[in-house]
Amino acid sequence: IGSMKMREEIDAMRVLGLDPIELLVLPRVLALLFMLPILGFVANMAGLLGGALMAWIDLGISPAMFRTQLAANTSVTHALVGLSKAPVFAVIIALVGCYQGLQVAGNTDSLGSRTSRSVVVAIFLVIVVDAVASIFFSIWGV
Repeated sequence: IGSMKMREEIDAMRVLGLDPIELLVLPRVLALLFMLPILGFVANMAGLLGGALMAWIDLGISPAMFRTQLAANTSVTHALVGLSKAPVFAVIIALVGCYQGLQVAGNTDSLGSRTSRSVVVAIFLVIVVDAVASIFFSIWGV
């Protein structure tokens, strides 16, 4: 979006009567809203498989023992809490990225600056929202 803004493509869309929010921002938000929970699930599975493999190789813990201890010490609720936060993070990341992209001025310095700002702000907001969610879920005993 920032590159399009820099090359005045977004202004051209407006001149043609097209809404850049509807055509550029909304698809990105929806795509991230759909894909981030899937990515989170894949990352969780990769982490569990990697942990099981390393426990087996380095510590001599059999996959059956790993699975038994995993079941004894975690619940499906833990995974659901993590996956429930993913759509919220997706909206935050997408909106911050799109907003910063739409704020790009007409030069490459602005593009780089807004890209960096987008990353920093999104990471900061995700950390804050995650902390608030952790407090909330802790109070509720989840």
